[in-house]
Amino acid sequence: MDTRLQEISQWLHQVLRQQPFAIEPACADASFRRYFRIKMQNGARTFIVMDAPQQQEDCGRYLTIAQRLRQAGLNVPRIEAADCERGFLLLTDLGTRLYLHQLCADNADQLYGAAMRALLLMQGRAQTDQLPVYGSELVHRELALFRDWLIAQHLRLHLTTKQENRLISSFDVLSKCFSQQPRVFVHRDYHSRNLVCNGAQNPGILDFQDAVLGPITYDLVSLLRDCYIKWPEDRVNSWCLDYFRQARTLHLLSDMAQQEFTRCFDLIGVQRHLKAAGIFCRLHHRDGKSVYLQDLPRTLSYVVEIAARHPPIAALGEFVANEVVPRLEPGA
Repeated sequence: MDTRLQEISQWLHQVLRQQPFAIEPACADASFRRYFRIKMQNGARTFIVMDAPQQQEDCGRYLTIAQRLRQAGLNVPRIEAADCERGFLLLTDLGTRLYLHQLCADNADQLYGAAMRALLLMQGRAQTDQLPVYGSELVHRELALFRDWLIAQHLRLHLTTKQENRLISSFDVLSKCFSQQPRVFVHRDYHSRNLVCNGAQNPGILDFQDAVLGPITYDLVSLLRDCYIKWPEDRVNSWCLDYFRQARTLHLLSDMAQQEFTRCFDLIGVQRHLKAAGIFCRLHHRDGKSVYLQDLPRTLSYVVEIAARHPPIAALGEFVANEVVPRLEPGA
């Protein structure tokens, strides 16, 4: 029996003043949060309920970040009702048309253009006071997910001393890059599963509660080198250059040269993809969510390709190509 769902239903009857409604699962999530779509019986509108157990999630943080993004002019769900003690939020519904399912070769320029404009607005206007800093400690903690959950837990691979030292050296290079560029508001999961095609206010932005103060290239590489969809490198380079020019015009990059920006874009992406690969394995082994294993090959392919361009982490790319990828199960 799903007692949490029963509690949500009872809460909704109070919040919606006994108006009849139907409740159904809205989408899967890679955290402890669950989402349900609420359909009013009269068909007038729909809502989303976030179920965020207080032991694992912080509803108050979601409310704070949502307010900051809305004040910055971004399209995020509006909070209709909240019970933070129990971890229930009633949100406006931005729809079901996720970027992931709408993107194609013909509309990618348009959709990514809108997403980059929204990102620049977020970076230029969203308040960053009291946000956690995306510093060395957090970066290394995330990189440990790759070593602990993919290498050790998923592949049962025992590293030699030489391999361990090379891994540590590469992690240090990636960590230093976080402090070598301007710091801005970072969504932290700005990709095709969290962006919604939403008409004139495109994109709708979801899943922003883990925002931090961090490197300017982080959300851009999340968007353009997405773990869930991959584009030819020439298109990625073109979009990246478009963003760079706009960011320079808006004075978000100060005097950062394009070559340095590209280097940071690459290295931040490698850190993110190593982290994501570890999280996918943790979701499988700890949480029983195995669907994300299908995204491992794509995610690790970025590491192999990008590391080969940068001598300080070339050994990391070779290790992933020669020792990790061949050990993945077919289709995983």
